[in-house]
Amino acid sequence: MIKLAVSGCQGRMGLRIVHLAQEDPEFKIVALLEKENHPATSGQIGKVGISSDPKTLKGADVLIEFTSPEATINHLEFCKKFGVKMVIGTTGLGPEEKKQIAEASKKIAIVASSNMSVGVNILFGLARTLAQRTKNDYKVKIIEAHHIHKKDAPSGTAKTLAQFIEQSSGEKISNIESVREGEIIGDHKVIFESDVDTITISHSAKTRDIFAKGSLVAAKFLQTKKNGLFSMEDVLNT
Repeated sequence: MIKLAVSGCQGRMGLRIVHLAQEDPEFKIVALLEKENHPATSGQIGKVGISSDPKTLKGADVLIEFTSPEATINHLEFCKKFGVKMVIGTTGLGPEEKKQIAEASKKIAIVASSNMSVGVNILFGLARTLAQRTKNDYKVKIIEAHHIHKKDAPSGTAKTLAQFIEQSSGEKISNIESVREGEIIGDHKVIFESDVDTITISHSAKTRDIFAKGSLVAAKFLQTKKNGLFSMEDVLNT
């Protein structure tokens, strides 16, 4: 039984993670975190109270975190203190924050990924393969679209796609188009264009459950890990 904590439990992602974890007999939810001024902070889900106090993480095996960079780093310190592993899907993390996560992973096991979806991680692999094969013969453009509530742009997934393509091709990707419209969950398209043809690969999320399910798979993966920093590629290749 994995004793699970969920941060941002009243958000779009948090609610789905909690719901799916409740249906999975391998998980027992022991802590639910929400920001201090949230109206649900004094409430509860099932028999577990919702709190803004990170001290409630004590006793949990793993925390799933899809919130803000500030909250993520704050909770990271408590997870180090209490020996709680982390699954981090927070986007918009800066270089210093990523450095702090890497440093914390020397003490606790962490899966950190800009996208927990199995399908998107397959897209990452395809993008790398295309970049290796096309090299300088193709110009690359990335288009990402999300709901109007998403604060960071480009998305973390688009940045990761650009990073993988740059590593594989040696070419800098500067053409990333961001769309914020309606309630789009997450669409990503990579276009490789030459003088003679166009190659397009894409992924479109139909429901947030693909990210929630991926985070739970990552939480299970961490149960055999004492420390270290892992990606979803590590999770999916086991």
